[in-house]
Amino acid sequence: MFVKRTSLRVRYAETDQMGVVYYGNYAQYFEVGRVEALRALGMSYREMEEGGVMLPVHKLELQYLKPALYDDLLTIETRITEMPSTRIRFHHEVFNESNDLLTKGLVELVFVNRSNRRPCRVPASFLEKIGSYF
Repeated sequence: MFVKRTSLRVRYAETDQMGVVYYGNYAQYFEVGRVEALRALGMSYREMEEGGVMLPVHKLELQYLKPALYDDLLTIETRITEMPSTRIRFHHEVFNESNDLLTKGLVELVFVNRSNRRPCRVPASFLEKIGSYF
């Protein structure tokens, strides 16, 4: 299993009038977690796209437990719990500075051939980089 923790601070523009993070922003927080997880593995979306593979989102699930507030320092824990094949699943948990679990989610992406836009297998270079975690 691969785990990456990423921190970010809630900006004022991400909150409503009550200072609570607007629910739609969690998808972006999860994206930050995914991008940094891939970067920690030595990969990037850009490299995969340049190599002919795209990763569109297939599924997004969210469970809100407690609110995040303006100026909170959040930790996004991103886990890959299974070897990818034509799909990759990122499990996310968002914590505040008190280590309270605020939000849980799952984002599933599909490896797609850029030229024909059909599902394809995970690139071998990606498997090489993630294989040691499984």
